[in-house]
Amino acid sequence: MIDREGLADFLRRRRELLRPVDAGLPPGARRRTPGLRREEVAMLAGVSVDHYARLEQGRGSAPSAAVATAIARALQCDRDQGDHLLRLAGHPAPPRRAGNHVRPGLIALGNRLTDIPVLISTDLGEILWTNRLGHALVGDLIEDSPRGRNLFWQWFADPSARPMPREHWERISAAHVSSLRAAFTRRDGDREVSALISDLQAHSDEFARLWALHDVAGRQSDLKVIVHPEVGAIEMRCEELLTPDEDVSLLAFFPLEGTDAAEKLELLRVIGTQVFQDS
Repeated sequence: MIDREGLADFLRRRRELLRPVDAGLPPGARRRTPGLRREEVAMLAGVSVDHYARLEQGRGSAPSAAVATAIARALQCDRDQGDHLLRLAGHPAPPRRAGNHVRPGLIALGNRLTDIPVLISTDLGEILWTNRLGHALVGDLIEDSPRGRNLFWQWFADPSARPMPREHWERISAAHVSSLRAAFTRRDGDREVSALISDLQAHSDEFARLWALHDVAGRQSDLKVIVHPEVGAIEMRCEELLTPDEDVSLLAFFPLEGTDAAEKLELLRVIGTQVFQDS
């Protein structure tokens, strides 16, 4: 639903920030107020002056998504500002995609967190990068093959290889499906997420049953128990740090307080370092 008052205020503030030279317009006569004139914004956006003026006055018909996008361009909005304008106009913002690209800053952050496992993953469960301790924790679980690095796929396609105690399976399965349902909604059912869901339904009766429940919830924090072949069960708290694109996130695994997880992670860090040195 359109927020008329908010939209009017946002348009007016953005217009007053722009100078004619910013928009490629001649300075013209002396201006009584700062910024562009309403008719100049309307001309740049390709809409009628009356329609734009009514929007700034908080009245008139709601703009279409195409008109709102054109006005955002005319006002030289960046991506966040353009998304905000669309929402004020009553339209969903277009989905953002990193396209499996990992920004160098995320990798730099992961490499600095030397005492905890860090994974960088897509919203579809594809592991794109790990730091050394992250590789030591899950390196045996991922492989460079089609869907071999997808944690959702491995969890449901091969339950016998699940690295968690059986008593946690039901909870983790439900959480995986609800997260994937959230990604499906966010992506508006695009080809990539639809193909993964279709394959999971074909390979796993458990997934198909849970998917039919329509539970949807993104997770930013969860408890994990990973059973590692060298050090045993490690109890951790997983924190998900979302990026602005929302389809790539950094997963940081912190040792759970009151357990021996910190000692086991330190042992795993030493083992992992030796593996890297020998390879």
